[in-house]
Amino acid sequence: MKVLLFMINQQKKSDATLWAAAIQLFAQVSGWIVLPIISALFLGRWLDERYDKEPMFLLSCLAIAFVLTNVGLVKQTLSAMKKMDKESENKKKD
Repeated sequence: MKVLLFMINQQKKSDATLWAAAIQLFAQVSGWIVLPIISALFLGRWLDERYDKEPMFLLSCLAIAFVLTNVGLVKQTLSAMKKMDKESENKKKD
């Protein structure tokens, strides 16, 4: 009976760890999507008003933000994949 309770507790801890990792990854990916775009919108609009070049700076900033977002997402995804591979190798060893 104690062994069964121990196994159930271990499973609950494992599930909580998986959820925590998933939420952390979601937050990081969301950050890579939202922050560069919002920053580019404000910076581009401010530069357009300051230099009176209506869509030029906004579109340029958005293009740069798009590239940064894609690079960040690829980097984050590759990092997460490597981490998952290491964890699966460690589980196979156990």
